[in-house]
Amino acid sequence: MKNSKRLYLAALLPFAIIALLFELLPVAATVMRSFSVEGGGGFTLAHYTDIFTKRLYRTALVNSLWVSILSSFIGLFVAFWGAKAYKSADSKLRNIFLSVLNMTSNFSGIPLAFSYIILLGNVGVLVMLGKHHGIEALASFNIYSIWGLLLCYIYFQIPLATLLLIPAFDGLRKEWREAVALLGGSETVYWLRVGLPNLLPSILGTFSVLFANAVAAYATAYALMQNNFALLPIKITEQFVGDVVQRREFGSALAVVLMLLMTATIAINDRILKMRTKKAK
Repeated sequence: MKNSKRLYLAALLPFAIIALLFELLPVAATVMRSFSVEGGGGFTLAHYTDIFTKRLYRTALVNSLWVSILSSFIGLFVAFWGAKAYKSADSKLRNIFLSVLNMTSNFSGIPLAFSYIILLGNVGVLVMLGKHHGIEALASFNIYSIWGLLLCYIYFQIPLATLLLIPAFDGLRKEWREAVALLGGSETVYWLRVGLPNLLPSILGTFSVLFANAVAAYATAYALMQNNFALLPIKITEQFVGDVVQRREFGSALAVVLMLLMTATIAINDRILKMRTKKAK
């Protein structure tokens, strides 16, 4: 027994070393640097004070939260109906649907931003069609705005959320629906009393993943907006790759705030699930 445990520990050692070198140590170094005075040496909270008091960084924080939360909700809503449709489809349609989801879920970053620019840029295909045919909604659409950015985020949120929700829908048993019908319950009663309560842990977990995916997204936002729009990931990058001044300590503080946002989302999700479990007992 002891030899087996030692063998398991030896097998896990390479993964533990990788996690230490590429995850734990960089995070610890970032946190420590965020409390350092610029130029090295000393302890300060000034970086965090600037983040929450200076308008530029407050705006970046609010914009990141707004775009991430809204795109996560919309992506989750559309994915719910997509996963529901997948559940009721036949095997051939399911295979086609999964192939499309896998393809679209991997289409993000700079290629996605360029695709939207080609379609909805100032001289994009859809914009020119809107101007030619008098469709004002297309002709006047500004892809280089928060609404354009939101549209890009929703695009890569929907397939990811659908892929995460499909296994949850597979867990809904046919017998539950039949039992509700035998007791005189309608389709609405089934979803409110049985379906949604059983899907709630997966829905909350999916929302956490979508929020983390959106709040940390950088490539799509930068390729589309560059430095013309305040977002937390863009502001973090500016502190490390600035042509004139590099503020690594302040950039580390911004990175810590981003990590705290993602951690808080997961913690709130776990708290809600624990409260629900206690009520169920």
